Amino acid sequence: MRSDDLQSEARRRWEDERLQRARSGDRAAFGELYREYAPAIFARVLLPRLGNRAAAEDALAETFRTALERLHQYESRGVSFYFWLARVAVNKATDMHRVKQRTGRALTSLEEMLGPIVSGPDAPHTLLEQERELAALRARMGAALDALNPRYRRAIELRFFDERERQDCADLMEVKLGTFDVLILRALKALRRELERDAGRAEGEGAMMDGEE
Repeated sequence: MRSDDLQSEARRRWEDERLQRARSGDRAAFGELYREYAPAIFARVLLPRLGNRAAAEDALAETFRTALERLHQYESRGVSFYFWLARVAVNKATDMHRVKQRTGRALTSLEEMLGPIVSGPDAPHTLLEQERELAALRARMGAALDALNPRYRRAIELRFFDERERQDCADLMEVKLGTFDVLILRALKALRRELERDAGRAEGEGAMMDGEE
């Protein structure tokens, strides 16, 4: 797809015809728009901003899902549909950065509270080691949270991931502040137990592998 082709009259006619069909429920027409513009959105907009192929692929899927949902809102105004898709994609990339930063802060906060069971005795020194540690921590934390009582998980998510004040958390969970304080303490203890179990399983698997060698 050439940039100058996006401004042509033939391009706008091609887009208008497919957009009209897509708004009428023709998924094949929207599929044609996807095949035409997805490669450029991925390579020119998302991958440079996110720097990670898997993240860019996720953002691309979200971009076209949102585009399909909001297709009735789109007005060409003499400009190619590509540029509207690009704006949606930029917003998705920005949202992913925000989520990553918020998740990173939450995991760091939880790591400090839960102690060495999360990060181990040797702290990472290089940036690459820190990124690997964070990725491993996120995977372990996600599995541990999934195993929790839903009420405990909700308390942790509100306090650490959404970064809400304690009173706000209590209000959202419809409990008194003192009750929430007890709840979050129990939730953190339960989370620590899950992480300890995970660490124990990992050590056991490592020992088995050493024995096989």
